Amino acid sequence: MGIESRPVGTPVILLAADVEQNEAVRHTFLSRYAADYDVELVHTAAELLDRARELTIDRRPIALICAQSELPDADGLALLNEVHSITATARRIALLAPARYSPNLPRLRTALGEGRLDAWLGIPTAPRDEEFHAAIVEMLSDWSWSTDAVEVDGVQIVFDAKSADVARVVDYMQRMGIPHRRYHASTEVGQAIIASVGPNAAFPLVHYPAKKGSPDTLAIEPEDILVAPTLARLGAMMYGSVTDLDADFVADLVVVGSGPAGLAAAVYGASEGLTTVVLESEAIGGQAGTSSMIRNYLGFPRGISGMRLAQRARMQALRFGARFFVGLPVTALTEGSGPGEPHTLTLEDGTSVRGRAVVVASGAAYRRLEVESIESMIGLGVTYGAATTIAPFMTGRSVHVVGGGNSAGQAAVHLSRFAKSVTIVIRRESLVSTMSDYLVREVEANPVISVRPHTEIVDGGGEGWLSWLTLRHTVTGEEERADTNGLVLLLGADPCAHFLPDSVHRDDRGFILTGRDVPPEQWVDGRPPESLATTVPGVFAVGDIRVASMKRVAAASGEGSAAVPLVHAYLALGG
Repeated sequence: MGIESRPVGTPVILLAADVEQNEAVRHTFLSRYAADYDVELVHTAAELLDRARELTIDRRPIALICAQSELPDADGLALLNEVHSITATARRIALLAPARYSPNLPRLRTALGEGRLDAWLGIPTAPRDEEFHAAIVEMLSDWSWSTDAVEVDGVQIVFDAKSADVARVVDYMQRMGIPHRRYHASTEVGQAIIASVGPNAAFPLVHYPAKKGSPDTLAIEPEDILVAPTLARLGAMMYGSVTDLDADFVADLVVVGSGPAGLAAAVYGASEGLTTVVLESEAIGGQAGTSSMIRNYLGFPRGISGMRLAQRARMQALRFGARFFVGLPVTALTEGSGPGEPHTLTLEDGTSVRGRAVVVASGAAYRRLEVESIESMIGLGVTYGAATTIAPFMTGRSVHVVGGGNSAGQAAVHLSRFAKSVTIVIRRESLVSTMSDYLVREVEANPVISVRPHTEIVDGGGEGWLSWLTLRHTVTGEEERADTNGLVLLLGADPCAHFLPDSVHRDDRGFILTGRDVPPEQWVDGRPPESLATTVPGVFAVGDIRVASMKRVAAASGEGSAAVPLVHAYLALGG
């Protein structure tokens, strides 16, 4: 399986509109997108299907297919559904002519809810319809990132073979929204980068170009190349290191974790004047950052990828002055020596950060499958959570997803754009009790996705890349071997609270107790802690790490922002 395989040629925007709307649709797209895309316009459903097939045969990438809801020879919405079988990765948009909104709304809602349509937009009737173009640009951006079609030659990753280390670096870049390209060691760019560090350097090599230029003319400086880097080194290249802080530095607020809860705490804390530091063990965004499309987050009617949401929140927090340090897990939290004394957070490399208040937003980690043969193939077709990274390599292949929550549903829907078949493996009877209704409906309506209930994975393997799994029925014990090329594991999660002292009380599963969930014997003066406060003064918990949290992005964001007034109140009392 080639790690660099991708479509060739300029991406295409394929349009279908009747003669009456022809000029409006043509002008709208040609005036904005012709410089970077081949814009093609047809007038009938038959022409659109024929052209889509031709482009696919020629391996031309189709970014958007936009069809008028009513065409001379077909229903536009049904047409867009049929197009999915030809080019599943293209984003599908229904174009509505003026005065045709109301009659189509019920059908549009159904199509959107079942994932048969990505958006519907009114055909512009005047110049500079910026809302229309904002939606189109969102779709093009989503298509570009999810299909690995970003052509910006930012960070250059040089590898000599498929490996877990290469997959780890690529996953980090993908989740952080950093433009990057992979180059085999035998390529011209690969050879130039290798020459700068020497032939015996360990792969992967990661080049952060300090100067602008094309790959073949770029000046390569050895100091801009990381050799087999850890996530901490990758993060330090962008955000600096904890050692850059002054020796006597004490933050008003230290946030542990940068999922939606942690990012919200960082944005609201920094914007309210608190010196804010965020510590993240992996890529910014947490588990939500791996979600290919979040459709039930307030204010994003067309949905937003976890990476985009995290990227925007990160930029907000940075704008207000928050500092991020990435790639070093927190290993210990030491309480302040007395009232008003700062808490100390020790990192994996032995460095530390002090903060007057701490918001624990470390979330939960995916449970391991604990099948040795599967664990040995992580990065070689097996991944925990990173469906967006592996998806482009699943084109025309089969893939399995283990898990029954929203993350698993989002991963399956995203993978269905690439794979010929996606199988969701769950131990329960159905998805209904663990997955949001909108996702259940989308999964059920997708012909590429199937669900295997009462099933677990007990073995797997392949030569250099995953090629088979052994599935066991949990009731009958019957085993079956299944051919597959990918396995995405989203097995529920265990709390990431190992670094906390015993004085921060948790339940028997390890989730942090806050507010009235704290046992009455731990209350002070007969009063429970504040709603998001723990049993240690100045330490708060938000998001998935907290007992009885909703495990939803919106709820986590709300808790992160709600913690900041509690932090202010604590600091005002001399904390």
